[in-house]
Amino acid sequence: MRKLIKLLLVSFTFLFIMACSDDSTSNQEQNDGDGSNESEGETNSSDSEELFELSVMLNLHTPEVPQDKLEKLLEEKTNTALEIQWIPDGNYEERVNTAFSTNSLPHAVLVKTAQFTQFKDAIRDEQFWEIGPYLEKFENLSKLRESTLENSKVDGKLYSLYMGRPLSRSGLIYRKDWADNLGIDTPTTTDEFYEMLRAFTEDDPDGNGEDDTIGLTDRGNLGTFVTVSSWMGGPNRWGERDGQLLPEFMFPEYKETLDFFRDLHSNGYMNKDAPVTSKTDQQDMMKNGTAGAYIGSMQDVHGIYQDAKGINPDVEFDVHNYIEGPDGEFGVRAIPGYGSLILFPKSAIKSEAELKNVLQFFDYLMSEEGANLLIWGKEGVHYEVVDGRAKVIDQNKFDIEIKPYTPFEIGEPLTNGRYEPYFDYEPAAKANELYKDNDNYVVNDPTIGLDSETYNQNAASLDQIIEDATYQYILGEIDEAGFDKAIEKWKEAGGNDVIKEYNE
Repeated sequence: MRKLIKLLLVSFTFLFIMACSDDSTSNQEQNDGDGSNESEGETNSSDSEELFELSVMLNLHTPEVPQDKLEKLLEEKTNTALEIQWIPDGNYEERVNTAFSTNSLPHAVLVKTAQFTQFKDAIRDEQFWEIGPYLEKFENLSKLRESTLENSKVDGKLYSLYMGRPLSRSGLIYRKDWADNLGIDTPTTTDEFYEMLRAFTEDDPDGNGEDDTIGLTDRGNLGTFVTVSSWMGGPNRWGERDGQLLPEFMFPEYKETLDFFRDLHSNGYMNKDAPVTSKTDQQDMMKNGTAGAYIGSMQDVHGIYQDAKGINPDVEFDVHNYIEGPDGEFGVRAIPGYGSLILFPKSAIKSEAELKNVLQFFDYLMSEEGANLLIWGKEGVHYEVVDGRAKVIDQNKFDIEIKPYTPFEIGEPLTNGRYEPYFDYEPAAKANELYKDNDNYVVNDPTIGLDSETYNQNAASLDQIIEDATYQYILGEIDEAGFDKAIEKWKEAGGNDVIKEYNE
């Protein structure tokens, strides 16, 4: 009997040793097989560890959901199994609200600036993780721009990661060939800008002998209006007067801008249907030779030119940012330094350890390697480096496989180290430099970081009162007394409480 037991023990020991030897050989073969993990820079974990499952909700700016090639690359780099919910941008905020109300938010959810305001009560109710104390533990997240982090805090605490944006991308895109035909220099004052719009409308800038051009193309979101208002010396949403914060439309510069646009509209120097014009239609007027000036993101010049040259190969555009107002100064509205934010719901992230795993993924996205992979794709496949900048190799391939992921960016080139874009088209390259120049002249919103419960609850209706009155004044449907009446309506609808709460 003892001999049988000894025989069984020997057999068991032999089988155990053989099994360990097989495992060791298998692991060695994996490591020696392609060396991809070492050469590609694995960041989170080794392949032997279990994949971390991470769900994300992102807004989709392209017609179709992207191919998953980049998603797979990100998974490999971070040892993560990604589940990305792609929501069309047009109904993104509605879907986020629905997911929040049904307690089905993912681990990480992108929220736009306006929606972030709506979530502040839930943040204060501790439904989202405070991440500020954790950032210093991560090599890359700890480099985020302090001023932008401050702008995104709630009651002095940080709950979000930001997608960095230039403080101001606003400026003028105009038909340089038209200006040259008429002997007009680049405008540097609002008076010179007005004269350009008049000439583009009345002086036959395209030389075809027909009355078929206008000066300015605008659309229905007041973006053009508030940019010109900042040129006029107006504040950014709110300003200080006599020691009190007041909304921009209570300042004389807003009234001056109203008169400026009313004059443009009544003389036909801008499109008559601006309040109901879409961005696509607005840009089409620049592309097809109807309009000669466009105010917005100066980088839009690249896409406008690419389509316009197919219609008119001789078309020429230029970009410009510096236009002084009547006071001889130049100012331009600034955003808080971010385009959107990522929040981390406690309903999805159950523990501190799980939160750290989520943040580890985003830390990789903010590394130089991760940021370039996310924004540009794979070098040699999607882009090449030219003069220290990223140049897209195949635009169609890039648009399908990489471009939809851009809202995912954490930080900005200054903090994440990714390549700036390379442009063959000189005005597009110039636009990037003018973004940086705008930093010297930005007008900040003094209510960033402040809070008004009344505004949080009634922002849409309050803003609509002023937007409607602004367009009614421009279209000549109301006079100054009518606009002042709209201000009183705004005050009675909660505006007085907003003023009080911000000042407190």
